[in-house]
Amino acid sequence: MESIYIFYLLLFIVAFLYSSVGHGGASGYLALMAIYAFSPEVMKPTALMLNLFVSLTSFIQFYRGKHFKWNIFLPLALASIPMAFIGGLITMDADLYKKIVGLLLAIPVIRFLFFKNSTTEELKKNSIGLSIGIGSVIGLLSGLIGIGGGIILSPVLLLLKWTDQKQTAAISALFIFVNSFSGLSGHLTKGLNFSPDMISYVVIAFAGGLFGAYFGSLKFNQNIVKNTLAIVLLVAGIKLIFT
Repeated sequence: MESIYIFYLLLFIVAFLYSSVGHGGASGYLALMAIYAFSPEVMKPTALMLNLFVSLTSFIQFYRGKHFKWNIFLPLALASIPMAFIGGLITMDADLYKKIVGLLLAIPVIRFLFFKNSTTEELKKNSIGLSIGIGSVIGLLSGLIGIGGGIILSPVLLLLKWTDQKQTAAISALFIFVNSFSGLSGHLTKGLNFSPDMISYVVIAFAGGLFGAYFGSLKFNQNIVKNTLAIVLLVAGIKLIFT
């Protein structure tokens, strides 16, 4: 019984930290569920469902802060949505799935530790063609693995200097929401396997996301949050790859 309460606490913390930097938290949820020995059949749709609530909350807060850019979001999302649906149709071997998740956790670790915020003067105009290519690849991975794709999109946007940190968070949050919905729709065609405690998970993650999005968009020193997340994800990624 004590272990489930620890799980709830960690779930709240993951949602809080991720939403404070504009993410839905799927990679964190997947790492947490892997530690608690959830099966991949349950992990993927559960992470996507939690993503829906947390990423929408995060998006609203960053949007209200006037950080969202429709011209950058739309080509990425229009390409990613159908591909996320296709990814959701694909079933993977359990061991391979966990190793891929572990490797993907390296992406946010690199993003949080090594990508600095671009200044407004450094920002460049986005490319529609490149946006479609990026959206398609990330969308497929999103549905396949059970993530919203924000952990992959964020460092790409910052590397290309299309957005600053707050704009990246706002765009990533809505990108995560639409991809999570599309990926879940793909899973729905073959049946969804949710934990019996899903309602509790949603309530706890939503609460963590609400507080995290508020403080992240207005109050927090995001460098502290990013460094904390990077350490946690690095440990989880190593565990998934080598166990």
